[in-house]
Amino acid sequence: MSDRKGLSLLEGVRILAFTQFLLGPAACQYLADMGADVIKIEPPGRGAWERSWSGADTFIGGVSAFFMLANRNLRSVTLNLKSKRGVEVAQRLVETADVVVENFRPGVMDRLGLGYEDLRKINPRLIYAAGSGYGGDGPYSHLPGQDLLIQAISGLGANTGTEEQGPTVSAAAVVDQHSASLLAMGILAALVSRGRTGQGQRVEVVMVQAALDLQAEPIVYHLNGAQLRRPKTPAADTFHAVPYGFYATADGYVAISLTPVKALSEALGNPADLAPYENPDIAYSRRDEIRAALNPYFRRRPTAEWVDLLRAHDIWCAPVKNMTETFEDVAVKHIAPVLEFDHPRAGRVRVLKHPVRYSSGEATLRRPPPDLGEHTDEVLGELGYDPGQIEAMREDRDI
Repeated sequence: MSDRKGLSLLEGVRILAFTQFLLGPAACQYLADMGADVIKIEPPGRGAWERSWSGADTFIGGVSAFFMLANRNLRSVTLNLKSKRGVEVAQRLVETADVVVENFRPGVMDRLGLGYEDLRKINPRLIYAAGSGYGGDGPYSHLPGQDLLIQAISGLGANTGTEEQGPTVSAAAVVDQHSASLLAMGILAALVSRGRTGQGQRVEVVMVQAALDLQAEPIVYHLNGAQLRRPKTPAADTFHAVPYGFYATADGYVAISLTPVKALSEALGNPADLAPYENPDIAYSRRDEIRAALNPYFRRRPTAEWVDLLRAHDIWCAPVKNMTETFEDVAVKHIAPVLEFDHPRAGRVRVLKHPVRYSSGEATLRRPPPDLGEHTDEVLGELGYDPGQIEAMREDRDI
């Protein structure tokens, strides 16, 4: 636990999280880091899906790393939402809540009696935030909204990679994470609006739309007549002119950003075979050809030498680093993005810190990711249930 001044930006805001996978939990963690009281509702016995799965089979002391990366600073309550009494407890919690967040498939919360129209009758000031793959009323609303599938249907995959590679999958769950950020942003905006008007509302993030938002630059070019295609050679994307991209060096790769070919040619000593390509008017239309002409030069030196040389000529460049090298980089070390904490079962755990900085304080760790149902008795006690009632519900498997 940290003894530094924690954030209280959202102190007094209670959020009920009916969340799973990454979109919902990540959105709630952003808000919990800012001081909100986030109560995660989970089914008794097995808990949320993300407790039993982790990428790269990474379980730390038997605890899912996937669960721990997006569930800190919240409390876990187990409720059987298929039992009458379990739903009644959830409804009592809604009376005390400012926000409900859910990212089940559309219709699931309605069938449980916990949809927006049901809950706004209980709490008219409630902000109800929903995230789904395709929206609640679209033709694909019944289909799973998973990151890879959204990359596929949104054009993100097909617009990445080269012609030879074909569609290329992103190296990170970019749609999930961007959707989570948008959902948290929408919740914050709704809280500000409620502060002015006293009215709650429904907030919705659709993952397909979030994936399109990630592609705003190439999409706007496409919508306004640009003919975009994947390059034949490994340029960066469908819309930048060369030399923009990654280039193989003698021992790795170097990235070159927005730079005229003429400036790069000068840094290379003005070789004669590059002279025909220095006209900026052809830097996009003939980018595969120019790239092929540039490639042999970069293989002649190691990455570090290229970075020193190119930076000396004010050319925007950077070494292409793997994950280990990234966290050894002096700039990354200066940011200090890693949060370390002790988990009662997993031991020492390392995750990423809250990504925003505030002058009023730091997003500290108040609670490690909770064990399943760790706070059920505590939260139900706050609702007025006595120990006997709680034990009776546990025996009846309502909690």
